[in-house]
Amino acid sequence: MDTQLAIVGGGPGGYAAAFLAADLGIEVTLVHDEPRLGGVCLLRGCIPSKALLHMARVMTEAKELAAWGIGYPAPSIDLDAVRSRKEQVIATLTGGLDQVAKRRKVRVIRARASLEDSSTLLLAPVGNEPLKDARVRFEHCILATGSRPMEIPTLSLPSDRVMNSTTALALADVPESLLVIGGGYIGLEMGTVYASLGSRVSVVEMTDGLLPGVDRNLVKPLAKRLEADFEAIWLGTTVVSLKDKKDAIEVTFDGQPETKVQRFSRVLVSVGRRPNSEGLGLENTRAEVNGRGFIVVDRQCRTADPRILAIGDVAGQPMLAHKAAHEGKVAVEVISGKATTFEPRAIPAVVFTDPEIAWAGLTETEAKAQGRKVDVAGFPWAASGRAQAIGCTDGMTKWVIDPESGRVLGCGIVGCGAGDLVSEAVLAIEMGAVVGDLVATIHPHPTLGETLGAAAEVHEGTATDLYRPKRNR
Repeated sequence: MDTQLAIVGGGPGGYAAAFLAADLGIEVTLVHDEPRLGGVCLLRGCIPSKALLHMARVMTEAKELAAWGIGYPAPSIDLDAVRSRKEQVIATLTGGLDQVAKRRKVRVIRARASLEDSSTLLLAPVGNEPLKDARVRFEHCILATGSRPMEIPTLSLPSDRVMNSTTALALADVPESLLVIGGGYIGLEMGTVYASLGSRVSVVEMTDGLLPGVDRNLVKPLAKRLEADFEAIWLGTTVVSLKDKKDAIEVTFDGQPETKVQRFSRVLVSVGRRPNSEGLGLENTRAEVNGRGFIVVDRQCRTADPRILAIGDVAGQPMLAHKAAHEGKVAVEVISGKATTFEPRAIPAVVFTDPEIAWAGLTETEAKAQGRKVDVAGFPWAASGRAQAIGCTDGMTKWVIDPESGRVLGCGIVGCGAGDLVSEAVLAIEMGAVVGDLVATIHPHPTLGETLGAAAEVHEGTATDLYRPKRNR
């Protein structure tokens, strides 16, 4: 079989590349080894986890209405119905992708693919599905094979009670107690879901704070909330060993807990992800892999082999679906002859906990590490009328600003819907806006979006919703 463009991987990067290429008149063959399009993000990652987090948030909001004198009985949980609803969301979206692929005439093949050489994919069957062709000859190939949960031998047990992010989303049951190993965003998001369903959740993190690398003043409101919602949070602590005791997992700690050996109904190991670069036959091409397993690419997503490009998780950090989709479009435009490059000023990141945390561009933590002088202006949501009205007063919006030019370099938000609010910040950073542009932008009242303008006003000394002395010029 011959094709102009072969794409390996049907996730957000792969299908975005395939659909744009088809729109540009390129003959596309998309090879993936999943039963449905969508990749990890749609099938067992971003989408199902956010559906469950929505459920958790609504349950929390119902409890919070007690402050208004409105009470509800304790919720009854039909776990089969929860799983069914989650699968319905996934099925709706994957079905839509199948229809879009057919309408765009993208040839979709379910198979396992590896590179036989720089112009040929060798296909292997998946399951019982027959293959018409064993090889696909291409002019160009985009590798979009994604990533998978990282495994640590000392934390691996042949037990259903030890879960990773994929098996945790299956919701086999609501364990009486759950230990989350890893205080990153995946562990905290899944811990939030299980806590809302009734599990006693404990978190162990080897560093001295949750969400390592995220600005501490953004993490603080979330940490305070989780301290109330979770059974325990142990920082500066490692797990020495796991033992299967049939009815529980016995965990030995080194660090904070006074009781160094404890038992949990289930354990979720969430210590990061690793790129799926093995088994692709890269050794049969000129493409290179670095020491961390990422395929090496340039600003045009090209590998060292002129026919082969790579995008998404397999091509480097950050491992985010929206970064993969954008890279996919860049790669296709490069193949079509355009001088496009992947050089964003800001790639937004969101932690979908309660409250949410979102940031884009330069962070305070990064600026400090670089020894870069910046101005930081923040607006506390306690001074926001909207935040007061909906009970989200623990939030904050801040800008990181170049002190010489006034250009906004970064933004951080913690609070309800932070992930939806950060897009304005991304646009401002990409356009090279100065802080005065944000002050001059009229934001609707009363909204949480106002806090983006208000934080800029704090920098300029013109904020009227709270008192801040004017800056000395």
